Amino acid sequence: MQISKELEKLCINTIRTLSIDAIQKANSGHPGAPMGLAPVAFTLYNQFIRHNPKNPDLPNRDRFVLSNGHASMLLYSTLYIMGYDLTLNDIKQFRQLNSICAGHPEYGEAPGVEVTSGPLGQGVGMSVGMAIAQKWLAAKFNKPDFELLNYNIFALCGDGDLMEGVSSEAASVAGHLKLNNLIWLYDNNKITIEGKTDLTFSEDVKKRFEAYHWDVLRVNDANDTHSLSEQIRAALKNDRPTLIIVNSHIGFGSPHLQDTAKVHGSPLGEEEIRLTKENYGWNPDWNFHVPQEVLEYQKQNIERGRKAQEKWDALFKEYQKAHPELADEFLAMQSGKLPESWQRGLPVFPPDQKGLATRSSGGKTLNALAKNIPWLIGGSADLAPSTKTYIESSDSFSAANRSGRNLHFGIREHAMGAIANGMVLSKLRAFASTFFVFSDYMKPAIRMAALMKLPVIYVFTHDSIGVGEDGPTHQPVEHLAALRAIPNVDVFRPADANETTFGWRFALSQTNRPTALVLTRQNLPTIDRTIFASAEGALKGGYILADSDNEPEIILIGTGSETHLCLQAYQQLKREGVQVRVVSMPCTSLFDRQSDEYKEKVLPSSIKNRIAVEAGSSFGWERYVGSEGKIIAIDTFGKSAPQKQLMEFFGFSSQNIVHSAKELLVVG
Repeated sequence: MQISKELEKLCINTIRTLSIDAIQKANSGHPGAPMGLAPVAFTLYNQFIRHNPKNPDLPNRDRFVLSNGHASMLLYSTLYIMGYDLTLNDIKQFRQLNSICAGHPEYGEAPGVEVTSGPLGQGVGMSVGMAIAQKWLAAKFNKPDFELLNYNIFALCGDGDLMEGVSSEAASVAGHLKLNNLIWLYDNNKITIEGKTDLTFSEDVKKRFEAYHWDVLRVNDANDTHSLSEQIRAALKNDRPTLIIVNSHIGFGSPHLQDTAKVHGSPLGEEEIRLTKENYGWNPDWNFHVPQEVLEYQKQNIERGRKAQEKWDALFKEYQKAHPELADEFLAMQSGKLPESWQRGLPVFPPDQKGLATRSSGGKTLNALAKNIPWLIGGSADLAPSTKTYIESSDSFSAANRSGRNLHFGIREHAMGAIANGMVLSKLRAFASTFFVFSDYMKPAIRMAALMKLPVIYVFTHDSIGVGEDGPTHQPVEHLAALRAIPNVDVFRPADANETTFGWRFALSQTNRPTALVLTRQNLPTIDRTIFASAEGALKGGYILADSDNEPEIILIGTGSETHLCLQAYQQLKREGVQVRVVSMPCTSLFDRQSDEYKEKVLPSSIKNRIAVEAGSSFGWERYVGSEGKIIAIDTFGKSAPQKQLMEFFGFSSQNIVHSAKELLVVG
């Protein structure tokens, strides 16, 4: 929007003063970045970001990611003056209990917040996923005369973002894929919490990003909005992603704190605020003041957003007439729905003692699902042949082919996790895959998915010491417990091929939580479901797989590859006259969400003799076996040896389970 320089200055200083007032009232926060970057945020929203404040979900909106999320008041103040449904009272409640203006931006809380950010590097990583998604969506839905989706992704980042390794991984992917719809604006203020960045950071950022195949532009002063506008326009014409290095002054306008680490993460103080406001030409007695001219601008911007919405709605209405099937798919994606026939043709695996590795049955299930869900897309960190996560009915997404559904992340697990989050935020159903032991490399991104309630699907294979000869560096032990400890994440470790199919079904049925499918490298017997319970019971997280003729004397609880060992022990104990129940527990968190009646039916409180068997850490299993039960687990690192020898060595055998059961029964 074209406005006068006077009004531009007034809007920018309103962003600054609202920010410092809110931080002072909260007595905590980060004023320095909002003070220095207000011209950048305002210029972006005023001149470049296509958006509708009254409908933050406009499908063709440009995305803005505040990766340096500690500058949250910059975002809240900007969204307020742009006309989003934020009130001055919301801003006054910054960082207070149940306020939508949280200390760091939270997706799903304040309107207009595209991502949860704060852990540095995550935001820019997600922006790459958003850029990939836009290219894929445009390739699928745009048709001649119907350019439905041509939006861009802008991310604001700081020194801390660029120091974090995830940003390097993500930038490398973006450059390789020539994502010219992606612009990062780098706040080069040369200050971190400990002091000046030259304490630790002396690299040539320009050369670094040029090596990633980015274009690099520069703005010498963040307050020079004319230069900033020119460089953004140049970036929008590039054929590859662009980094705009913006030199700024942290805490701009503060007479005593500008360009110091002190203004990074602490309120200015009442006296310094008065002096700063005087420097802005502001009345120092004004508190949370919004000039009338800014309120008039707000109304104009709301009207501009309404017109953008009307224009896109009219285009989509014509699109529905010309391409009704594609329009229906697009609407389903926007609402988080799957095609009605998404479960058609899923594999059912016959009983087989030799069986399949669950990574293999998972791959077969994935490919059946991919035929039914056109927007199921994903890939691995250079491991698709091992994790069995290649969609055979599609080809690879690349700089030359934007319609491929197989993503090649390279050996960049952390970026893969962040990119998957960005794709799911863009309404794709995305999966990401690697060996389970490397889930640690992407844990921060998994936690962000859980925080944002994103139904990302993780396919983690090579799930235990069963990896064998590769040894303890590649044998996950503590990883099941660690992932289960993250709130809002479901960890699903199936016992056989058919439970794996139901695991995929469960993961895709989720709308507000990520799922980790934890799968084996080694073959597992496919359980005979004509003798034992249907694998559909896995959809409750835990179920009675095999039961006693009378009230059980002991319950064996197994997950994944250890469940068939429990079944072998069950058969031996049963022959010896012991009343035994086997519970398959592929997903503890899902079981925990069942009714008390169901949980009591599966694990009656009256039966104290219980054994849990899992080739991972024992942590957490005490909840299911109680003080009188036993846990057969591994609380050390593994060893390098053939898989069968390792399992026997660490006590994962039917004989050990039988022995442990008899010990419990004698004690009982």
